[in-house]
Amino acid sequence: MEIKRYEGNGRLSLAVEHGGILHLTGRTCMPAGPDIKAQVSGVLGLIEETLEKYGSDKQHILFVQVFLKDIIRDFDALNEVWEAWVEPGYEPARATVQAKMAKEEALVEMVVTAVKK
Repeated sequence: MEIKRYEGNGRLSLAVEHGGILHLTGRTCMPAGPDIKAQVSGVLGLIEETLEKYGSDKQHILFVQVFLKDIIRDFDALNEVWEAWVEPGYEPARATVQAKMAKEEALVEMVVTAVKK
């Protein structure tokens, strides 16, 4: 099966497609929003745009890995924004962990795997 790589920059690709599955690189909201809710909303918007660009949408997401800078402080706020965004009946599998961010101002990063429509 062919592997398609989209928007590579010499280090990584924005998305990789194989066998009808899209793998999106980790997305952050840069420049960073003022708080976790703004950053989560920004990241989810970027995910929707990228999925649309490559033939999918949020109803076709299989799995999301969420990285939070401070899981104790931000987990409830993440879930508040997340639950408003996810459509009932289309909830993907998800894992959330705390992680050190590559940029100090980043509070959240998400990695997505989705099926093409």
